[in-house]
Amino acid sequence: MKFIATAKMGLESVVASELKHMNMADVTVYDARVTFTGDFADMAKACLYLRCAERLLLCVGEFKATTFEELFQGVKAINWREYIARDTFIHVNGKSAKSKLFSVSDCQSITKKAIVENLKTAYKTTFFPESGKRVIIEVGLLKDEVTVALDCCGAGLSRRGYRTYNVAAPISETLGAAIVMLSRYKADMPFIDPMCGSGTMPIEAAMIANNMAVGAGRSFAFEDWHFFDSNIIDLAREEARDSVKQNKLDILGCDIDARSIELCKKHAKKAGIMVNWAVCDVRNFETDKRGGVLVCNPPYGERMFEKKEAESLYRVMGRHFSKLTDWQRSIITSHQDFERIYGTKADKRRKLSNGGMPCTLYQYFPKR
Repeated sequence: MKFIATAKMGLESVVASELKHMNMADVTVYDARVTFTGDFADMAKACLYLRCAERLLLCVGEFKATTFEELFQGVKAINWREYIARDTFIHVNGKSAKSKLFSVSDCQSITKKAIVENLKTAYKTTFFPESGKRVIIEVGLLKDEVTVALDCCGAGLSRRGYRTYNVAAPISETLGAAIVMLSRYKADMPFIDPMCGSGTMPIEAAMIANNMAVGAGRSFAFEDWHFFDSNIIDLAREEARDSVKQNKLDILGCDIDARSIELCKKHAKKAGIMVNWAVCDVRNFETDKRGGVLVCNPPYGERMFEKKEAESLYRVMGRHFSKLTDWQRSIITSHQDFERIYGTKADKRRKLSNGGMPCTLYQYFPKR
């Protein structure tokens, strides 16, 4: 079977690396998605362990369509009885980019109509109560190429289940995990997030260090598929629990807001990890530890802080963080003039997206 792991802009290679680490076959990178082949056990493993992908889809059909009739016939040609029971509740999502068929609502409506027409013949009936479990179908059009897929996840893969309280403008769990992975963090290294907000990056770092499956505490849409053997996910969860390590970690999350730190503690407890938390103003930030990883998602001057306030904060960060010459520092922001204000040009830059905003991850490496 062919699976599609969707990804935020700039994170496709990170998702591909994750899949290769899981020994998935035929891993191929495209814009905003990575494909691979495998069986249901691979699907379950990917859903449990993918840290940086947005969602996982099972591809059931691909064809070209420039008219609604071509879309209808292409969808109708798929063997839907294999995936949909007589009483299944059919939910269709859609998206379209750079295609002649640009009306998403029409594409969704036509897709469902084609599925029903197929099932009328397959089940020899005209009545479908849709009173059973839900199957989510996604029809996506890109440059007139149609991909029809089953949504394996339901809620996106960023929904780990531990972050039940939020602060203003929180970073998504998938992006937070990606920044940690791009920082080259290892379990034996000190790790600091001096503006940790709701605690996402320290928690994701701890889960990475201890090989914890980020999806172990949640359910997935594929568990409602009538053709899926529930023993597969039960076994995958058991293997995930057995694979957890118990490394002693040196992870610290700080924030100026005491309420945020209290939320961080609740999130960490729910995630099942132990890290250190402290109320601290970045203006007073310092560490005597030699070497480590610092990650930071400061206010951008858009959703939080005025622009001048954010710029003043960047100058303070520059003065404090520049002393950490033996630390790897990764800072994400949408501010286009960050390097000049911060005072140091980055060693590496990566274009990313945070909450729909184009951002850059600025990375500073230890000076040898």
